[in-house]
Amino acid sequence: VEPTNIVSVNDDMQRVTDEASAMNKRIHYYSRLTSPSDRALIAPDHVLPAPDEIYVYSPLGTAFKVDSCTDGYGKNSSIVTIFMIWNTMMGTSILSIPWGIKQAGFTSGIILILLMGILTLYCCYRVVKSRKMIPLIDTSNWEFPDVCKYYFGSFGQWSSLFFSMVSLVGAMVVYWVLMSNFLFNTGKFIYNFVHDINVTDIVPGTNGSNKVICPSAASGHPPQNRSMMFSSGNDTGFELFEEWWNKSKTVPFYLIVVLLPLLNLKSPSFFAKFNVLGTVSVVYLVFLVTVKAAHLGIHLEYNWFTENDFFVPEFRILFPQLTGVLTLAFFIHNCVITLLQNNRNQENNVRDLSIAYFLVGLTYLYVGVIIFASFPSPPLSKECIEQNFLDNFPSDDIMSFVARIFLLFQMMTVYPLLGYLARVQLLRQFFGNAYPSVFHVLVLNVAVVGAGVAMARFYPNIGGIIRYSGATCGLAFVFVYPSLIYVISQHRAGQLTWPALIIHIFIILLGLANLFAQFLL
Repeated sequence: VEPTNIVSVNDDMQRVTDEASAMNKRIHYYSRLTSPSDRALIAPDHVLPAPDEIYVYSPLGTAFKVDSCTDGYGKNSSIVTIFMIWNTMMGTSILSIPWGIKQAGFTSGIILILLMGILTLYCCYRVVKSRKMIPLIDTSNWEFPDVCKYYFGSFGQWSSLFFSMVSLVGAMVVYWVLMSNFLFNTGKFIYNFVHDINVTDIVPGTNGSNKVICPSAASGHPPQNRSMMFSSGNDTGFELFEEWWNKSKTVPFYLIVVLLPLLNLKSPSFFAKFNVLGTVSVVYLVFLVTVKAAHLGIHLEYNWFTENDFFVPEFRILFPQLTGVLTLAFFIHNCVITLLQNNRNQENNVRDLSIAYFLVGLTYLYVGVIIFASFPSPPLSKECIEQNFLDNFPSDDIMSFVARIFLLFQMMTVYPLLGYLARVQLLRQFFGNAYPSVFHVLVLNVAVVGAGVAMARFYPNIGGIIRYSGATCGLAFVFVYPSLIYVISQHRAGQLTWPALIIHIFIILLGLANLFAQFLL
């Protein structure tokens, strides 16, 4: 047991806590009752400390509890392992892929999704192999932050904690912005339906049953409550509803009542049971995209560098905004070791990981390309594609309403899991306990929720938040650490070659360029 797990940070003289001392005496008592070879009187389960709950997560995908491996191997087949990786990676980032393709250009966007998928897969492969390159030490229970600590000391430990917190808090902020969006549109739909109100958004849009709107046409800011009532109903009641049900001014605060108490629970294992909602949401989004495209048709025009009123060039200088989003969309490097450790056939890890990445990339490509290609231009410009493509469908659209309901409930179950992971990583590092007191936990949760509310109120741009947090945490976990660890290990083994050194330095430079470009464009 590491000293940090049994030493109180407030009392340097106390080397072992009372709880650890009592546990040690109980285990020794059982071991002395018979010979070591006789397993009839081993310490029973209720005497041994309970194992920590193990959760894996991808910041904008999903989070769920995994069973720890017994006897050094897992029980999942390759198909289950592939699905778990796909399910963990897929998530809300899929909502911003069409916007990212618009920012990069249609052809450039497709190429970048393929290249970023290959690059992040290779870096993920390097993460999987990183433990096995450490000689003379049993690393079977190590995670990637442990490998970073081995190679870079306390700097690796604290920097991996910092970048992990960036990914977690960034994801929680995005979730709060999206939950505010979905709750607002859902409440608006229900209110209008119950009161039989016919509301038309005061924004440009197409006509017909499959209406598509351009919310950001009136201004450079995300859409608010711009709508007009054409009913002879209670005008005063509708105006009052519009005042108290505002996407940025009121709804983000209503979520506090529900989610802040859930964040303070000691264990979020109840919410882990709902991770299937993530799969249902993604499958339904694919279905929605397919149906909408079938009704809207394909609207494409190829111009490599020139821009017109309705179409964007095939190549745009804003392409790093897509790479920033994709860094987080393909991010699973923090938990891939745990996921693959539960694979029954360890020799198939690389193959299964590659297949999972291929399926994730295929899903992103399908949704992004179909939404971009079917977006009705003319009469609307491709520039109208929103950072959350569901915003391009009015609040009274039935299929979009169902999608928002699915995503809202899925996010409300994943959000406490992400908060739990942030609490465990931060508080255990500083206080040696994931739940030192109600006060400590409450202060942390208020800070995280406050960040989400502030962003939903003043900067509700999920594409911007995703690309900034993705490029920041991706710099460490995707580009720098896997490449540096490989170079150092090969150098120590005397097997480092110049081509390998140049390639991995280039990968690190790509990560740095990806981060800096987010602040320049």
